[in-house]
Amino acid sequence: MTGGELTLGAVLARLEEREGEITAQAETTREQIAQLTARLDELGRAAEEVRITRKTLLELPDPQPPAPPAPKLPDHPAYQQIMAVFAAAEAPLRARQVCEAMDLEIAPNTINNTRLKLKRLVERILAEIEQGLFTHPQP
Repeated sequence: MTGGELTLGAVLARLEEREGEITAQAETTREQIAQLTARLDELGRAAEEVRITRKTLLELPDPQPPAPPAPKLPDHPAYQQIMAVFAAAEAPLRARQVCEAMDLEIAPNTINNTRLKLKRLVERILAEIEQGLFTHPQP
């Protein structure tokens, strides 16, 4: 027997050593598979929770913010007439122009009374964009 030849006992010992290595690797791989399976189960549960949440949210009614209450006009019919003038107006108006649109007498007293009404409406509906110039704000 030469130095390059292996004895049957040496071959068997080598095979046994290799079998042990393979068994250890197989056990490590089984542990990794168990860990990955557990992780996969966790991810599956999380995905299912997300699906349920999405489905629940899609089934909820669309919340609409409550509309602000419409400003209440004073009871006098002149205020309805003034608002009708502004609804038809394409530009801001002065008290004199409102009187003209309402076919009122163009007198200082009438213009002043209309201006006072316009000032009251500024507190509720209209906007005074500069001194004496009134407009209906766009929604």
